[in-house]
Amino acid sequence: RPPAPNPHGFESLDICDYERSFLYKHGRPPGFQHCAAFGDPHIRTFHDDFHTCRVEGSWPLLDNDYLFVQATSSPVAKGSNATVTSKLTIIFKSMKECIDQKVYQAELDNLPAAFQDGSVNGGARPGGSSLVIWERSPGRHVEIRADYIGTTIAVRQAGRQLSFSIRAAEEVAWAFTEEQDLQLCVGGCPHSQRMSRSPRGRGRVPAETAQALCREMLPVEDVYFQSCVFDVVTSGDTNFTMAAHGALEDARLFLPNAEKLHIFQ
Repeated sequence: RPPAPNPHGFESLDICDYERSFLYKHGRPPGFQHCAAFGDPHIRTFHDDFHTCRVEGSWPLLDNDYLFVQATSSPVAKGSNATVTSKLTIIFKSMKECIDQKVYQAELDNLPAAFQDGSVNGGARPGGSSLVIWERSPGRHVEIRADYIGTTIAVRQAGRQLSFSIRAAEEVAWAFTEEQDLQLCVGGCPHSQRMSRSPRGRGRVPAETAQALCREMLPVEDVYFQSCVFDVVTSGDTNFTMAAHGALEDARLFLPNAEKLHIFQ
């Protein structure tokens, strides 16, 4: 039920609390979108498309009016076609009433619980506390809550890869122009960069072994399970089971529609 009319008008409500102000304006909670990038980059887009990507180098996951997120990938193993995310850069763009511009950067074995300038919130502006970093598990899992745009981001490290998950308000996810057309969270990976998830040739681990390991963490044989098998076979690193499991847990938390949790292709 929407709150009773406010005699002082909207201004006296906290404009740096997106969900609350959206409810006030529209009489209903906002809609949300989920995107994730994990393992040998597997991308789950805002449209619930699912791609496995080659994408070596730096690629934008998001590029809109509020956020810029770039993932940098490098080969998962010497001579391998497959790549993993080794660095993530997240820029929260300045919003005059709420936050100063903040940059968060994670690299392998360095998941800081602070922004690049050492701060843990959105700065000295009135709504500075509407952007905060939480360390969920030291060196393994960091969560960034951006209440001023109704958005939560999780960054994880499992084995030798970083993963990214986001729950973004719809209005934020779609706030971009035609020029900002390359965003893996919106369009998935370009066709030339897509890979098949059926392991070809000789992997570093037999497919049966990888399936047994992945089944322990992921009992439903959906795309998260297939991605896990692909990653373990390709890299020989059993820690990739944790990458797929973490991405599924984030999706469970972030997806507005639980029926869309599992994707079967």
